[in-house]
Amino acid sequence: MVKHLAFLFIAILGANFSCAQDSLLTDVPVHDPVMIRQDGTYYLFATGRGINVWSSKDMKGWKKEKSVFSSPPEWAVKAVPGFRGHIWAPDIAYYQGLYYLYYSISTFGKNGSCIGLATNKTLDPADPDFKWIDHEKVIESVPGRDEWNAIDPNLIIDENKQPWLSFGSFWNGLKLVALGQDAKTIALPQKWYTLASVPGNPVKSDSSAGKGAIEAPFIFKKDKYYYLFASYDYCCKGENSTYKMRIGRSEKLTGPYIDKDNIPMKQGGGTLLLQGDSNWHGVGHNSVYTFDDTDYLIFHGYDAKDKGKSKLRIEKLNWDAQNWPYIKINK
Repeated sequence: MVKHLAFLFIAILGANFSCAQDSLLTDVPVHDPVMIRQDGTYYLFATGRGINVWSSKDMKGWKKEKSVFSSPPEWAVKAVPGFRGHIWAPDIAYYQGLYYLYYSISTFGKNGSCIGLATNKTLDPADPDFKWIDHEKVIESVPGRDEWNAIDPNLIIDENKQPWLSFGSFWNGLKLVALGQDAKTIALPQKWYTLASVPGNPVKSDSSAGKGAIEAPFIFKKDKYYYLFASYDYCCKGENSTYKMRIGRSEKLTGPYIDKDNIPMKQGGGTLLLQGDSNWHGVGHNSVYTFDDTDYLIFHGYDAKDKGKSKLRIEKLNWDAQNWPYIKINK
C-alpha cells in the first residue's frame, strides 16, 4: 500500500531532494522504474528477477503483478556469462499497435551485455490476448570490441516517425542508434551517435565514481526541444549512493545536447536536476511522461528513514520561462 503525503515547497532548481507537494511517497520497492497507462490503469516496470511489474489506478496504490518472464530467457543465459535471470532497466512504450518492452541483460562491471525486446498486445493480465512474445537480442556489446555498454534502453520516435534507441552506461558514454521500422533491429547502414559522456570532469561528476560514471538515458520531446535526462555517479550503494540526474537539450534528436551553461553533454556537461540529501540518497534512473497534460518525473531513491531501501519516487515536472525543467522542492 502506498503512502500519499503532500508537503509545502519552495521552488529551487538543481537542489537536493526532499518531500514536495504533488510528490507521491511510496513504499514500492523498485530500481530503474518506467511507466505507461492503458485504459485508465498505470503499469510500472522495474529491474528485478524476470522484470518486476505493478499496476495502479491512481499512481498511489500499487498492486504487484506477475513478472514478465517466469524463467531466465535461454538466449540471454547463453549470450551473457554470469546472467541468472535478474533483468535490468526495462523501457516500456506503445508503438505500431503493440507494447514494446526493451530490457537489459548484463552483469556488474562488465560490458558484455545485450538489450532484448518483448512485445504484448495488452498490458492487462486479465485480457485473453495478454501474452509476452520475446524477440530476443536487439543490440549487443562485446568486451574488447565495443567501448560502450548495451544496457539501459529507451525508445524515442522522432518527428519523421523513425524509431531510435538510446542506451548506455559508463565506458565512453551514452549512445543513440536508429532502428528499423519494426523497432526490433538496428537500421542499416548502422550509424552510432554519442549523446553524453563524462571525460573525467571533476565539476560535473563525483570523482570517487571514476571516469565514465554516467548511465540511464531518457529522451523526452517537449515543444521544439528533445531533452536528455541522464544519471551520473554511483547507483545501488544505499546510503553511499551518489546518483543524481542531469539534463541537456537539443533541437535535433541526434544532438548535440547542451546544458544551461552551453556545455555539450558529450564533453562532460549536464545541468543538475535533482540529487540526494540526508533524507533520500542516490536519486536517479528516471523516466518522464505526460499524463492528463501534466509532466511527471519517475525515478528511484534510497529512503534514509527506512534502512536505505530503494523506493519509487514520482514528482511533478515543472518548466521555467526558458523552457528548462525543474522540480519544486523544500529547502
